[in-house]
Amino acid sequence: MILEPLTVPGRAEMLSQLMDYVTWAAAAVGLGEQGVYRLSLAVDEIATNIVVHGYAEAERQGDLTIWADADTARLAVFLEDTGRPFDPRQVPQPDNLDQPLEQRQDGGLGIFLALWGVDDFAYDHHGDVNRSTFVMNLE
Repeated sequence: MILEPLTVPGRAEMLSQLMDYVTWAAAAVGLGEQGVYRLSLAVDEIATNIVVHGYAEAERQGDLTIWADADTARLAVFLEDTGRPFDPRQVPQPDNLDQPLEQRQDGGLGIFLALWGVDDFAYDHHGDVNRSTFVMNLE
C-alpha cells in the first residue's frame, strides 16, 4: 500500500505538516504508540536538519516531499529534498553519552537518536535529489 505523497516548502513552519503525515501513515498501518513516537522523532530530526543546513545555511530553497509505503511487515517513510547533500549515517556516534551535558560537544545527538529510533535507515543521493528512508517493523 503506497500512501499519497505530500510536498511542502522546505521551511521550519511547514515541518508540522510532515509530522501530521507521519502520524497519519503510522496510524493507517497500526504502528504502536512507541513506534509512532520513534518514527516521528527520526523524521522530524532529519527534516529539521534539511531545512536548517541543507536549505537555509546553504542559501538554497526547495521543497520536502514525503510519502509512505507499507506491507504486512513494515512501514517505510521516504523523505526527499534538493538541499545540500548530507548522509546522516556519516555522523559519528557520540562516545560521551555518560558524561554530563556541560562536558559534551554540541551537535550529533539528534541524528544519533533519530537513527537509533528506527528499525532501518537509508540515504541515497541521485542527481540533485536526496532521499532518506525510515523503516519501522510492524508488530
